[in-house]
Amino acid sequence: MSFSTSIISWYTIHKRDLPWRKTKDPYLVWLSEIILQQTKVSQGLPYYESFSKMFPNVADLANASEDEVLKLWEGLGYYSRARNMHHSAKFVIKEMKGIFPVSYQKLIQLKGVGDYTASAISSICKGEAKAVLDGNVFRVLARFFGITVPINSTEGLKIFKKIAENHLFLKDTGTYNQAIMEFGALQCKPRLPNCSNCPLTKKCLAYNTGKVSLLPIKLNKTKVKNRYFNFLVVISSDRKIALEQRSGKGIWQGLYQFPLLETSKSISSKEIMKSSNFLNYSVLETSKAVLFNNEEIIHKLTHQKLHVKFWIIYSKSAPVGAVAIKEIKKYAVPIVVKRFIDKMNL
Repeated sequence: MSFSTSIISWYTIHKRDLPWRKTKDPYLVWLSEIILQQTKVSQGLPYYESFSKMFPNVADLANASEDEVLKLWEGLGYYSRARNMHHSAKFVIKEMKGIFPVSYQKLIQLKGVGDYTASAISSICKGEAKAVLDGNVFRVLARFFGITVPINSTEGLKIFKKIAENHLFLKDTGTYNQAIMEFGALQCKPRLPNCSNCPLTKKCLAYNTGKVSLLPIKLNKTKVKNRYFNFLVVISSDRKIALEQRSGKGIWQGLYQFPLLETSKSISSKEIMKSSNFLNYSVLETSKAVLFNNEEIIHKLTHQKLHVKFWIIYSKSAPVGAVAIKEIKKYAVPIVVKRFIDKMNL
């Protein structure tokens, strides 16, 4: 049995029952692919169900406001995916006459859709001969063929793409692409892969040379940046709270947060109260900023490590731009802020 047929045979028995596998509607498949980028299936599934229910077709998504989309996305992270998804829905309605594309060449025109996503959708929905390369596929190929070239190097990408294309099951590319991704997710896992019950062990070079734990190889190109976030939680006596919307192209674009003081290191309450951010709230009737969390909350992003503190500041009057506390859960906020809101029971 060949590599590809072994993968498909395994998939027939072990595949998970997932809603996006029951349709060839390119919009719904695209929705699942965008949600599952850098997200585990168990985490992404409820979001897929919410989005497909709230926005059952591309027109519904295009007609939604960005705030609605971001609020539904809340907690999933990598919010640029949601903004790109919303942008693409509008593009389909305006530039593609409302017909969601199924070909690779048209899919690749959508914002946030790269080679992997376009290959996955076109192979699943149209049967195009496009091989997918995601983290799971890289791992399976690296181990089975014993490839030691880094997966994120220029040379590595060319090698893996060629091997993936050479072993594509042309009779059913959509099923094969889903099968090899599922195989990597469930069988050939990053840690503790199930090698003792694997149909590929006889020919797997990594298994037979004791290199399973060493492959795939990835270059570590980017250093992690430490950032120190101090959120000023200004609460007035009439139950209002200061809230602002993030702008710019950085993290959490378009989301809401408490007024933020970013510093180069962890600072004390005395330093907080000397800051211009604190002093700018002229309506304040207090001289204290009380630290809510005694220990910094560490929030890790792809290349950033946030050290987060929440400072509670009580005021008799509401600052400009404050919203009613009872309304705060209507706003899309970063997950670290959402957890604070839930803990405070605001």
